[in-house]
Amino acid sequence: MENHKVDKTWKFRVLAALAIAVTVSLGFYMYQGNEVNITLQLENEVREITSSANTVDELLAKESIPIEKGAYISLALETELEDNMNIIIKNPKPYTISLDEVEIDVKSIYDTVGEILDDNSIVLGEKDFTYPKSEVQVSPGTKIKLFKVEEVVETLEEVIPFDNVVNKNNKLDIGVTRIVQEGQNGLRKVHVKKELINGELHSTEIVGEEIVAEPISHVVEKGTKDIIVTSRGNTSYRKAITMTATAYDLSFESCGKHPDEPGYGITASGTKARPGVVAVDPKVIPLGTKLYIQSLDGTKDYGFAVAEDTGGAIKGNKIDLFFESAKDVYRFGRRKVKVYIINE
Repeated sequence: MENHKVDKTWKFRVLAALAIAVTVSLGFYMYQGNEVNITLQLENEVREITSSANTVDELLAKESIPIEKGAYISLALETELEDNMNIIIKNPKPYTISLDEVEIDVKSIYDTVGEILDDNSIVLGEKDFTYPKSEVQVSPGTKIKLFKVEEVVETLEEVIPFDNVVNKNNKLDIGVTRIVQEGQNGLRKVHVKKELINGELHSTEIVGEEIVAEPISHVVEKGTKDIIVTSRGNTSYRKAITMTATAYDLSFESCGKHPDEPGYGITASGTKARPGVVAVDPKVIPLGTKLYIQSLDGTKDYGFAVAEDTGGAIKGNKIDLFFESAKDVYRFGRRKVKVYIINE
């Protein structure tokens, strides 16, 4: 009876020992089965990790992997780990965006210019561009310059100068001109496209134009008819100039001198002032030229004269006729005359 009890006790002990052994083996087996091999790519670094973590989040925590705000992780943090799983992590890198004199600091997980701009919601216009170019890969800290391109079309008005047309007329005396048609400038509208880069003018291009008003030519007839005036001794005269005539005498009001002053009554040629002496602009009529002065208003001609004097106000097509009295000077006033230059 006692031997039977001993036998049962021994069997119980053997079974207990076997149970403990199986439990330890099974636990070890289960422990070994929970470890997984993970390939972790952080930026350009690749790590091979064996871990007992259950999720991506636990793995990153156990391995003390630095994760910045806005980082890219190829798997969700709650994803359960599996053997031979590949995880990619990209932390955002700093860049500077520059537009004119304004600079802003941004971050992005990408490294090409175009992707960095997209990542920061920076939209370029159709003609806008960057430096470096959009497809260029850049390193952290790079300054990316933006160039905003704007096109505007302006309309400018340009004056079209009229032409001067001179026609010869053999029915008009030599030296006589007549305006047939007054000239008028025309008007042109020019459409100019301007390209502005960051607000500064870069280029201009004429994209169209239109004539608003055509110019009208200024037409003048110039006399070519020879003039022959026969008078004393059948002397002939050719070439005539229409001039503005005034009159002067030896009064202080006319010549600016009193009788007792030196040079009183003496012309610029050194001769004595007298009827038939006229003052001219030597650039138009040389001193010493013999002339015939014809009235154009129906009054009596001044007649034959000699250019011997000058005057401060006598410039261009002006002539000053000498008279002996202030009364005659006043009566003559100012009028148009035709001055014939004698051919000798």
